[in-house]
Parts: sequence; C-alpha cells; structure tokens
Amino acid sequence: MSSVQSSRFSLPGMYATGQAVMPGVVICITIALATSFISDHYGGPKMLYALLFGMTLHFLTEEGRCLAGVEFSSRTILRLGVALLGVRITLDQVAELGIGPIITVVLGVILTITMGAVLARMLGLSREMGLLTGGSVAICGASAALALSAVMPRSDVQERNTILTVVGVTTLSTIAMIVYPLITAALNLSDTNAGILIGGTIHDVAQVVGAGYIISNDAGDVSTMVKLLRVAMLVPAVMVFIFLFRKSRKESDSEKVPALPSFLVAFVVLVLINSMGWIPPVATEVFTNMSAWCLITAIAALGIKTSFKKLAIVGWKPVILMVAETIFLLLLVMACIHFGLAGL
Repeated sequence: MSSVQSSRFSLPGMYATGQAVMPGVVICITIALATSFISDHYGGPKMLYALLFGMTLHFLTEEGRCLAGVEFSSRTILRLGVALLGVRITLDQVAELGIGPIITVVLGVILTITMGAVLARMLGLSREMGLLTGGSVAICGASAALALSAVMPRSDVQERNTILTVVGVTTLSTIAMIVYPLITAALNLSDTNAGILIGGTIHDVAQVVGAGYIISNDAGDVSTMVKLLRVAMLVPAVMVFIFLFRKSRKESDSEKVPALPSFLVAFVVLVLINSMGWIPPVATEVFTNMSAWCLITAIAALGIKTSFKKLAIVGWKPVILMVAETIFLLLLVMACIHFGLAGL
C-alpha cells in the first residue's frame, strides 16, 4: 500500500476526509429528507423529487466546500445503497417462482438491453445511452441506472445520460403503476399472471409493489417476487458492463478498475447470507430502509451535478428510446404469458 493510501485510511486521514465531504453530504441528506417528507405526505416518486430538488441547487458545484461531499454521495453512498439491495433477495424466493418466470425475466433483461443498443444507434444516440436505458428499463429502474452507471466510463456526458435515464424511467414507472393494472383487468389475467406481468415490466420496486397490491394480495406477492428476481439480474448485468467498457474505463479513469466492484461483491454476499436465514427480519427492514435512503441521497447528488441547460440540449430522442424499450418489454412479457412460457 502506498503512503498516500495509508494516510487516507489513518485516523487523521479519515477525519480530514470526513471534514471535507461533510458539507456536501449534509446538503444531499437534507434534500433526501425534504423529498421523502413531501412524497410520504402528498404522494409521488421520491427519487424524481430528489433529482429535481438537487438540480435547483446546481450552483453548489461551483462552490468548493460542497463539491467533495456531492462527489462522495454520488459514488460511495450510491454504491452502498446498491449493495444493500441484496438483503431483499434470497435464493429460496427465486426457486419458488419456478422456471417460467425466471426464463421470462432473463429473456426480458437480455432482449431489452439489446433492443436499447439497437434503437439508440437507429436514433443516432450513443451505444452507452442505449445500454444504460435498456438496463434500467429491464432490471429495476433508477437503482439499475445508478448501479450500471457506476461501472461505466466517467464523463460529463455519462452523468447527463444517467440523469436523463433516472428521470425517464421514474416517470414511466409511475405511469405504468396506474396503467398496467388496467391492462391486466382488460386481459382478464389470473392473479399469478397479473403478478408476473406487473413484476416483469414495471421499472421501480415501489411502483411494482403499488401496482401489484392494487390488483390483489396474491398478485402483489407474485409481482414482488418477480421484481426481486429482476433486481438480482443486476449482478450479471454489471459484470457484462464491466467487460464491455473495460478498455474505455482504463483510458478515462486514473484509478485502477477492479475486476469485480466491491459493491457488487457485497450485494452477492448479502444475498447468500440472507438466503441462509442469518439476517433477522428487523435487520432486513433496517438495511432496506438504509438502502433507500442511500439511493435517494445519491440521486440528490447527481441532481446537484446536473443543470437544466445541459439536459435541454439533448432533445426528444432519449425519451422516444425509453418509451420504445418500455413498450417492447411489456409486449415481450405479455407474449411469454400468452404462449404459456411464464407458467412453466
């Protein structure tokens, strides 16, 4: 270990780092608290609120005292939040679903990400934008956008793409929470198939839970399990993204890129520990809430780092891309249900 690294992890070094990041972190946490209060009392998506609130404070990125904390929140706190998602998943939950929903979810993730890359090229957008939006739509919305972005090459364009993706998938997920239960009723789906459709298509976990239990308790249970299976697909997706962007990350990042990110290792370890029943329900709830708070704080930081002016120059193409990916995933899962694949 170099002298710089050892000084960073010494008590004086950690204290100095804490002092440096504290102002920015406090700002991001304050935004998270404010947006959570508004969402809990008046409704609406917390992450979208946090993003928009953060963007109104973009001027703080020009002020030195907050910049280090905003960067810390958008990277370290983000990765902690993604890692803690592992406490929501067990291997038994995956096995209980049966092979049909697993095949449906795997097909949905692979084909939607591929479709995203193809559509992005057709629209004249970058491959990175197509892969990021496709992964977010296919896996778990804003959380996936943050996790996948964390292993992609860092740049101003990439951060802007992440913000656009978070805004898009959060908005589409909120719309889907209202519309998709109506679709399941129109198709006269059973509770099980309705749960598979809801859990296999809606982007964010909170909206999946809301839409599933609107239909029935059974549909809500199935949709939650299917959704958590999609969350588990973060692991192979992140691994593939690391492979795809290994060269460009080495060129753009001064730090050495690990073969396997620590937050992904922590995610897998927590899934395994939770599968063994070693995490009590109280601790699971605590870690789940902590994960949510970390992700909202990270979203606030990303908002602070982004300006409305930069987003305005992007145009309508990313919106079309995300809408097309969402419709594609919906039609794919509906086809799997119709032809009996999801019921295997």
